[in-house]
Amino acid sequence: MAQWTSAVGAAQLARLLNSQQERPAGPGARRPPAYRALADGVRLLVLEGRVPVAARLPAERELALALSVSRTTVAAAYEALRAEGFLESRRGAGSWTAVPAGNPLPARGLEPLPPETLGSMIDLGCAALPAPEPWLTRGVQGALEELPPYAHTHGDYPAGLPALRAMLAERYTARGIPTMPEQIMVTTGAMGAIDAICHLFAGRGERIAVESPSYANILQLMREAGARLVPVAMAEGLAGWDMDRWRQVLRDAAPRLAYVVADFHNPTGALASEEQRRGLVDAARSAGTVLVVDETMSELHLDDDVAMPRPVCGFDPAGSTVITVGSASKAFWAGMRIGWVRAAPDVIRSLVAARAYADLGTPVLEQLALNWLLSTGGWEDAVGIRRAQARENRDALVAALHREVPGWEFSVPRGGLTLWVRTGGLSGSRLAEAGERVGVRVPSGPRFGVDGAFEGYVRLPFTVGGAVADEAAVRLAAAARLVETGATGGDDGPRTFVA
Repeated sequence: MAQWTSAVGAAQLARLLNSQQERPAGPGARRPPAYRALADGVRLLVLEGRVPVAARLPAERELALALSVSRTTVAAAYEALRAEGFLESRRGAGSWTAVPAGNPLPARGLEPLPPETLGSMIDLGCAALPAPEPWLTRGVQGALEELPPYAHTHGDYPAGLPALRAMLAERYTARGIPTMPEQIMVTTGAMGAIDAICHLFAGRGERIAVESPSYANILQLMREAGARLVPVAMAEGLAGWDMDRWRQVLRDAAPRLAYVVADFHNPTGALASEEQRRGLVDAARSAGTVLVVDETMSELHLDDDVAMPRPVCGFDPAGSTVITVGSASKAFWAGMRIGWVRAAPDVIRSLVAARAYADLGTPVLEQLALNWLLSTGGWEDAVGIRRAQARENRDALVAALHREVPGWEFSVPRGGLTLWVRTGGLSGSRLAEAGERVGVRVPSGPRFGVDGAFEGYVRLPFTVGGAVADEAAVRLAAAARLVETGATGGDDGPRTFVA
C-alpha cells in the first residue's frame, strides 16, 4: 500500500477499541501486556472492517492521550502491528493500516456454480433465486407478440427501447421523483450500468469511495477499471451508514465517485434511513462527489411492516449529485439481464454516446419482456412471489444457523437476500475452503472488503430453504469443526482472529 486514503481520529479509534467486548480469560490464564492487547484490538478492527485498510492512524502521542496509556505502550503496539504486516509507516506520512502480504483474497464463491455439481454441492455463493414462474414465461410470450414491429428495424437502441424508458420514468414519477424518459438509459444489468458510469466519471487512478463491506463483484469491477477504492465502514449491525465517517472521507479524500447500496445493503442487509440519505447527498454535493446509488434490492422488503424511505435521488432535485442504478436481476430473475440508469439528461446523453465503444445496446426481446411485465401488473405479482420465497428461506436459514452454529453472530435483515455472519473468530477464508470439502459453497468475508478486511465473516444468501437450509447449516458446522482442528488442508493450523 503506497499511501493512506482515509484517516481515523484518536477519539474515534479509542471508542472503537473500548467497544470491543473482552473475552473472559480461562483458569490460570494471564492477561497479555497492555501493548499486546492494544495491537490485538487494532488488528481485530481491521480484520472485521470496522477500521478500513489504508486508514491513517493517529500519532502515538494523540492515541496515548485518548486511551490514557503511556506513549511507550502505543509505540510498542504500533511496532508489533508493523512486524505482523497490519501497519505500514513512512517518515513524514505517518502510519496506516494494512493487511499482511499473502493474506488470502479468495477468487471463488460468487461465480455461478457449474450445473453438473448442483447435485452434490449446496451453493450459497450466488444471491440469486429461480425465476418466479409463471411470470417469466408469460413475459417472454408477451414480448414475442410485440416483437414483429421491432424486427423490421435495425434493432439498435443504445439508450433502450423508448417504451421501456417511458415505463421506467413513470415508475420513478409514481414514487414521487418526477422523471422524464430522457433521464433513463437501459443497460445490460446493473453491472453494465455501473461499468459505464465508472468509465465516464472515474479514469484510472481516480478515487471511488465504497461502503465497507460492499458488493464483491462491484468492488472487483472497479479494481479492474483502475480505481483507487476508499473504504468507509458501515455502522454496527443494521444501523446503515456511519455519517461521521462518510463526511470525513468525502472531505479528506475528495473521491470522484461514491458507490452505495441504500436499500437492504449487500451484504449486511442494512436499510439507510431518510436522515442518512439526506445527509449523504448533502455531503457528496459539498465535496463535488458523484453519488452512485444501487437500488437493485429496493423492492425486496420481506416484512409487511417495513416503511421504505424516499429514494436517495429524491434528496437531489437538481439532479447534479445522484445517479441511480436499478435492475430486474435481483427482484425478478438473474437471467433477465436488464438494468437501467436514472440521471440528468446530459449524463444520459454522455453514457449513450460512450456506449458505441462498449456493448452497443441491450437485447430487444428481454426489454420487451420486462416492459410487458411492468405494463400488465405481472411485475408486482412476480415480485410478490419473490418476496414470499426469500422470506421463507430467510426464516429457515436463520433457525438452522441458530441451531447448528450458535456461536456465530448476525442481525436478521428485514429485506434483501443476504445474511452477514460473524463466524465466532474463525477465518472466513478457511471456512470457504473447508466448505468446499464438505459440500457447501460459501463466499468468505474478504471478498466484500478492500484488501483483505472482514476475515472473520461469511455471507449467506437466502437461496435455499426447508430441508436444504437445514443441511446447509449442518455442513457449515462441519466446516467450522475442520477449521477449529486445523484440518483444512493448510500447514499452519487453525486461523482464528480474536482480541
